[in-house]
Parts: sequence; C-alpha cells; structure tokens
Amino acid sequence: MATEAETVGDSCSTHIETPKPQEASAELQQPTAQSGKVVTITAPAAEKIKEFMAEEDGNPQFLRIYVQGGGCSGLSYGMGFEKEAEEDDRVIEENGVKVLVDSMSIDHLNGANVDYIESLMGSGFKINNPNVTKSCSCGSSFSTE
Repeated sequence: MATEAETVGDSCSTHIETPKPQEASAELQQPTAQSGKVVTITAPAAEKIKEFMAEEDGNPQFLRIYVQGGGCSGLSYGMGFEKEAEEDDRVIEENGVKVLVDSMSIDHLNGANVDYIESLMGSGFKINNPNVTKSCSCGSSFSTE
C-alpha cells in the first residue's frame, strides 16, 4: 500500500502513486485548520532536534526544513540549522523548536508532520506530508503535482 510518509535518505528509480489530496491547490498556501501551522514537530522529533542543535557549533537558533529539486520523483526534503531567519521565511515554534520554512517550500510542506523514528532498521526523521501525490519506493523523493 502506498504511503504519504517520506524519509530523508537514499535514492531509487521506482515510483509509488499516492492518492491526490482533496484540497484545492489554492488552499495549500494556508496553514492547516487542525494545527494552524505549516509544519508540526512531534515531541520525539523536537527532543532529537534540540540534542543535535546543542552539539552544533555556532549556536544555531532555528531548524530549516525545505524542499528542493532532486530524486527520481522530482522533489526531496532538506533539513539544516540556521542562526537567523531570512526575510521570506515563515517561523513556526513547535515543542520548543523554532522551524523556518521558506516561501518556495510552504506549498509543498503545508500540513506536514516531522517525527523521529527509532527501529531495528535504523533511526531518522520521517516527514508525513499530506500533499504528496507520488513518491519513489524508497521514500527519498516525491511529487506534489
């Protein structure tokens, strides 16, 4: 069964079709009604982000989550730490973590949820994104068409 979850990671060449969201594309520009936020961060993800931030040089203040071109489905996620917000950034505070999302990534990430998963197969951040319409089988790239 197809999943809307994407994991930041490897590349592949197989695509999985996922159901198209029922929301109109114009509605994707607004925060979700449920959370009022473009992106939500679970408590386990927030704890891991804070842990990684504490280990970073330069005292970063923000976690940036973005979408960039790449992968076999056209788009991929990126994450990194920043000291300052840019002029076009949306700043979201969730579970004690300040998240930056640039204006180009907002439509692709609106309503997404970031979690941290630990399992026998490994651990990492998992992005559950309701806007995904197609993804590769390994989950490293996606499309929101």
